[in-house]
Amino acid sequence: GFDIIEATRASTSLEVEAQLQMYRPNFDTFDQLKALGVSLISLPIETTGEMIFQQITYIKEKLELKVGVWAWQGVPTTAFEQFIHPYVDIIEYESRAPFWVKPKPGQSPHTMDPIMVKTVRKLHDMIVEAGMEDRIELMEDGGLNAGNVSEFIAAGMTVGEFSSPLLKGPNGKLKPGSGDIAAAVKKLRTVMDEASSKYRTADGKLK
Repeated sequence: GFDIIEATRASTSLEVEAQLQMYRPNFDTFDQLKALGVSLISLPIETTGEMIFQQITYIKEKLELKVGVWAWQGVPTTAFEQFIHPYVDIIEYESRAPFWVKPKPGQSPHTMDPIMVKTVRKLHDMIVEAGMEDRIELMEDGGLNAGNVSEFIAAGMTVGEFSSPLLKGPNGKLKPGSGDIAAAVKKLRTVMDEASSKYRTADGKLK
């Protein structure tokens, strides 16, 4: 993981997120990620442990990085209530993924259930109720594509995680330099821009 982050940082000036998928991450891990040039560290609600808010505070105050929290589908929305807080920059909710099943060519390994849209809307409403719509981003992670991203934007999603739509096609992996990846990005961006114009105000809030 660290090698990938180091190589990514050397290749871009964009923000780099480390979404931690580990049991009880510690302060040494955060320090290493800071040194590698990470911009955002997202902590897993299920496995970080009872020190999670102390760790959020450390990342925010000591390391001066952005902080997120994330959880898999199945974790109730009430688990996020304590994290709708000025120190949290993004809330991420990830759809289930049966990794033991080989995905079909061009498809995501994640399974997108209808309840995911409802869950994103609930999280959005919680953020709005706390008066933090302008400071906390909301991400759906996994299973997004040009065919379903609009309904998530309509539900309040402000950030999407995409890999399969930008790297895979009906015939397998897209080849760098062929123009296929650029075309996939353009297609997805067009759909997202149209949905944002339809469902969001000029200052970025949901209509």
